[in-house]
Amino acid sequence: MGAGNSQFPRPETLGPRICIFGPSNSGKSTLAVAIGQTLGVPAVHLDLLHHQPNTDWVPRPPQEFERLHDDAITGERWVMEGNYSRLMPQRLRRATGIVWVDTAMPGNLWRYFRRTLFERDRIGSLEGGQDSLKWLMIHHIAFVQPKRRSQLEHVVKVSGLPFAKVESMAALNQLYAQWGLEKP
Repeated sequence: MGAGNSQFPRPETLGPRICIFGPSNSGKSTLAVAIGQTLGVPAVHLDLLHHQPNTDWVPRPPQEFERLHDDAITGERWVMEGNYSRLMPQRLRRATGIVWVDTAMPGNLWRYFRRTLFERDRIGSLEGGQDSLKWLMIHHIAFVQPKRRSQLEHVVKVSGLPFAKVESMAALNQLYAQWGLEKP
């Protein structure tokens, strides 16, 4: 089950464990909180599990991140946002549905600059963290993620899970409206 920009399946049809995939700065964190509030399930932000609090996005040791990730997916109900492809197989074995946010690179890059420079207390920000513009992140958004788009599409489609595909920021706003979600 997939949906483009016109009609989305109801969030309840995606089950109690929803993965939100998509490029950096596409609105996954805010969407996870909104869905979590509506369905009464916890929102899990993989970036917060992957990075050490009170830093400028310094990663945790890989084994620690994997342990935190695997602990989080054992829950019976959650909405989890983030990609981290190395850990997708075990996450997808537990997931019951997917929201695939497939927004365009220029907007994602613009949102990266805006949030890094002006939005200190945004959803998904690192506790006690300091944001700074990073060439590595700019490169990731502008060059790496667009190349991985077809890989993510393949993962979503072969998962066999019901999914909703969001192809633009306008479609994301439409999803909020159709699902009766409130932006936190």
